[in-house]
Amino acid sequence: MSDNVTAINWYPGHMTKARRMMQEDIKLIDVVIELLDARVPMSSRNPDIDELAKNKKRMVLLNKADLADESVTNRWTEYFKGLGYEVVTLDSRTQNKMKSVLSSIMETCKEKIERDRKRGIINRPVRAMVVGIPNVGKSTFINSFAKKAVTKTGNKPGVTKGKQWIRLNKDVELLDTPGILWPKFEDRQVGVKLALIGSINDEILNIEELALDLIDRLRSNYPGIIKTRYDIEEDGANHEVLERIAVRRGAIKKGNEIDYEKAANLVIDEYRAGKLGRITLERPQV
Repeated sequence: MSDNVTAINWYPGHMTKARRMMQEDIKLIDVVIELLDARVPMSSRNPDIDELAKNKKRMVLLNKADLADESVTNRWTEYFKGLGYEVVTLDSRTQNKMKSVLSSIMETCKEKIERDRKRGIINRPVRAMVVGIPNVGKSTFINSFAKKAVTKTGNKPGVTKGKQWIRLNKDVELLDTPGILWPKFEDRQVGVKLALIGSINDEILNIEELALDLIDRLRSNYPGIIKTRYDIEEDGANHEVLERIAVRRGAIKKGNEIDYEKAANLVIDEYRAGKLGRITLERPQV
């Protein structure tokens, strides 16, 4: 891999503003709900959140669990529970786990609810802040949770630009916040994994290098999956595997030349869509 991926530095101005807004709003919050991508739970965490949310109750939602390796997701669930977080795995596009999320919010805040009751404060809703890096599915989750389109959603990073309070029911209010990323990825692998799941705009990366990195990860952790999907042999160098995929899928330019860019986009798109199977790119270090 070259330094094209090493030197990722992607921090739009609205993200700096979002961090300041979170610092201002956190005092109003009872619980911080952090959405992570189940395929890269650690890389999709914003390191600022622990500092911003200290002394607050915490929840972790492992989103896009339908695309992740279930056995590894179970390990991540135990990992975060070991840190004291309530954890729910879900696919935010469906309603399936929303009752579990609500139950977890109420369980996390039961001490606060009981304190309010003793003070004679009845029916004050729990206030939750929803945080997550771009494209982790935050707006989709809120829409599913609220059972209506209350926030603007999109499949490109940076759609949510401002904060808004959303009253879900008499028990819970959510504060939506823009996704934020840290200014620089000091660990190159974090940037690579976020690029692979689509949290960084593809235009700023070398797509062919990214595809070769993905092929390497698949061959190491999920041997046979490339052979099954593309009906090719997956031995040899990574670029040879990409060439075979190109030939098999017709990614050929005029003059019978390999169209590496088209083949690279195809592999990455199929990974993101779950067509290669349920694949997790990192495992808890325990």
